Amino acid sequence: MNTELFGVIAMFILTVAIAIPLGRYIGKVYLGEKTLLDPIFNPIERFFFRISGLDGTREMNWEQHIYALLGINLVWFFICFLLLLNQGWLPLNPDHNPSMSPDLAFNTTISFLVNCNLQHYSGETGLSYLSQIGGIMFLQFVTAGTGMAACAMVFNAMRNRQSDQLGNFYNYFIKSCTRVLLPVSFVAAIILVVSGTPMTWEGKETFTTLQGDEQVVSRGPAAAMVAIKQAGTNGGGFFGVNSAHPLENPTYLTNMVENILIVLIPIAMVFALGYYLKRKRMAWMIMGVMTVGFLALFLPSITNEVKGNRAITEMGIDQSSGSMEGKEVRFGAEASAYWGITTTVTSNGSVNAMHDSFTPITGGMAMLGMMANSFYGGVGVGFLNFYIFIILAVFLSGLMVGRTPEFLGKKVEAREVKIAAFIAILHPLLILAGTALSAYFVSHNTQMGYWYDGKASGWLNNPGHHGFSEMLYEYTSSAANNGSGFEGLADNNPFWNMTTGIVMLLSRYLPIIGPLAIAGLLAGKKHIPESAGTLQTDTPIFGVMIFAVIFIIAALSFFPALALGPFAEYFSQIH
Repeated sequence: MNTELFGVIAMFILTVAIAIPLGRYIGKVYLGEKTLLDPIFNPIERFFFRISGLDGTREMNWEQHIYALLGINLVWFFICFLLLLNQGWLPLNPDHNPSMSPDLAFNTTISFLVNCNLQHYSGETGLSYLSQIGGIMFLQFVTAGTGMAACAMVFNAMRNRQSDQLGNFYNYFIKSCTRVLLPVSFVAAIILVVSGTPMTWEGKETFTTLQGDEQVVSRGPAAAMVAIKQAGTNGGGFFGVNSAHPLENPTYLTNMVENILIVLIPIAMVFALGYYLKRKRMAWMIMGVMTVGFLALFLPSITNEVKGNRAITEMGIDQSSGSMEGKEVRFGAEASAYWGITTTVTSNGSVNAMHDSFTPITGGMAMLGMMANSFYGGVGVGFLNFYIFIILAVFLSGLMVGRTPEFLGKKVEAREVKIAAFIAILHPLLILAGTALSAYFVSHNTQMGYWYDGKASGWLNNPGHHGFSEMLYEYTSSAANNGSGFEGLADNNPFWNMTTGIVMLLSRYLPIIGPLAIAGLLAGKKHIPESAGTLQTDTPIFGVMIFAVIFIIAALSFFPALALGPFAEYFSQIH
């Protein structure tokens, strides 16, 4: 076994080994049980509730949870939007970066508000330090906390026998930020600082290279932001090239730490569910389905990246180290492929290699991970997406055996199934409709006027199948709240800023509202005791059923589009 592959296996094993106790800790936090961090965070949380005037002990039903979630997100939108529009004259701007245009500020605010972190600007030249910390980093904490709080409400609904009182959103939210995200990010930031990631308020500095040339290098409070961008499955980079930047990700150690953080809390939330419900078998079943899906995407990816790009091989270029175009030598093909899939099966979107340079199959697997949008997923919302497929699998299983579908002792009826079906269909609708619209403009070489300074064909740096993949990837990343990109696309213009902004909004809040509504409706129903005919939802057989539902929906919805993009590009290289 080569050392690079060993490093990848070690990362996954370490992630699961840390996630199991972390999940137990998160379960204790949401249940209100005692933890070692209580003496530190109890006074802080009481202070927040006292100055806000909110009552963290008041029970809420599912509708009140949604109102609280949407209301506080609306406040954050206006704060960040105004900050980006005015950053040019505000303090903490040593490099004198200008204010954003309204369409770019809209896109950036929406992107970070919905935990997507799609960046149509270059980090170090696009934002001031005040915007990086007071706007972007703030949103990276609170939006991750929002997803975790919504997930905690669903946990509570699944646990109760019959009740419409499902905890308090603000209590779950504050605890998610202070007791989970903050400690994990703090430890990670310390490791990054020690390893060489900058944490300073100083501006750009001029350095002399070994060749004697002078080079201007950006700095800033990067370590703190990088930690929460990974821990909160945010992904937005402090620097333009994200974690491929040598200051944002200096060493193989920092690469391992950052890569572990991408999937740590999403996996831990699965084990938190098992502890919260006292159903460890269900947690391991869900973990098994997610891991099988992850491996189904990762194994073809690493195989193709290690083999190299067929087109480059035909040019007589040595690829004994794998396909290294767009990759960092210090990470190699294996670790780059692992990062590429972990960041796309979650809603993270950070990169340590350029996805535009991946081999066609790997690019397709990265897109398919976002299209399925249920293997690990984001913090909190990853399980909410998976919950939709659980409900659909329960419904279909009930039809197959001729019984009324039941989940955890509650009848799954038409209303819940309709909501689940709507959410499942919404995801491909947003991706394919956006891609079709942009492909139409490009194919007709349309004069976009206000929407683009020139013709729509100017969006693409690559023609044919790869150009189609770039547009498909952009909307897939937006709809999956991922934020990564193929980056061969000229996307900083009003058309892409506005359309992806709308897609991000719809694909963030509706998929949260749907599971909250389903869980709330089920929680209010009478509990039915288990019997000999009850469908067991914590068995491998039911796990296979869930995987089949995910695969069928993804296959029927997305394989035709993938066949026009990455798969067609792959076969075009075979002579």
